[in-house]
Amino acid sequence: MTAVSRPRTLELPPNARAGPLTTARGDLASLDAEPTSGMADRLPALLVPGFTGSKEDFLAVLGPLSASGRRVVAVDQRGQHQSPGSADPSSYALAELGLDVLAAARALGGRVHLVGHSFGGYVARTAAALDHDGTTIATLTLMDSGPGRVTGARTLADLALLTAALPERDMETIWRTKRELERELGEPDPEPAVEAFLHARFVQTHPMALTVAASQLLADEDRLVDLRTRTVPLLVLSGADEDVWSAGELAAMAERLDAAFTLVAGAGHSPAVDEPEATASAILAFWDAAEPPD
Repeated sequence: MTAVSRPRTLELPPNARAGPLTTARGDLASLDAEPTSGMADRLPALLVPGFTGSKEDFLAVLGPLSASGRRVVAVDQRGQHQSPGSADPSSYALAELGLDVLAAARALGGRVHLVGHSFGGYVARTAAALDHDGTTIATLTLMDSGPGRVTGARTLADLALLTAALPERDMETIWRTKRELERELGEPDPEPAVEAFLHARFVQTHPMALTVAASQLLADEDRLVDLRTRTVPLLVLSGADEDVWSAGELAAMAERLDAAFTLVAGAGHSPAVDEPEATASAILAFWDAAEPPD
């Protein structure tokens, strides 16, 4: 699909490691970057990827974000890439995924800065709504995550093809068909190591996780209901060339919610991949305003 984040490198920052994040609801595969500055008592951050994505979508921002003196952890959601999943569709309900995120945040020690990309934004806003006593989520950043049903024509077409194929085809066959279509549309091939990673990530993702997430992305629901009564600072961040919704839709969403809004020039649907330094700078400015350094 066009909205898939393609990491440009798979190299971990020197202060990061890959491994399980153990939570009260089970393990989630993670990339865990320790803070690289001497600043003390900064709140950690939890990064949640989007549809067909993974923790690796945040590789390029782990270094800049953790240089602020914060522990920064990106996770695979349940059934996504290296996190275990099940064939039970109810296990992928937004409320269940939101509880997973809250459990991950609490495993990091309590209050966190929460970032959700695309479908991960749906999950992150659900987690914030489920944080009834306000003790777990310190701030919420929605990165290229719209107010409801996706609106980009190409993404809608891709979702229709995928949802039709998932009950009929295995993941390997869907992957091959997907790549053939992308090449026919003139999309350039990534370098071999990234291609191999994208292939492994896709076929390792549980098809039921994709099925349920796709239905959420296509649902005519107002995803802002839970945010209208929020008590945490909110940043809406969009690539200038966002095409799953549109940058204009995301700006209007931020205005409706009285939230901060940042437009990242030169970026599409995945600013953390396309323009990592500018994306990290915008997020850090937001975090620092909510949690001023000593």
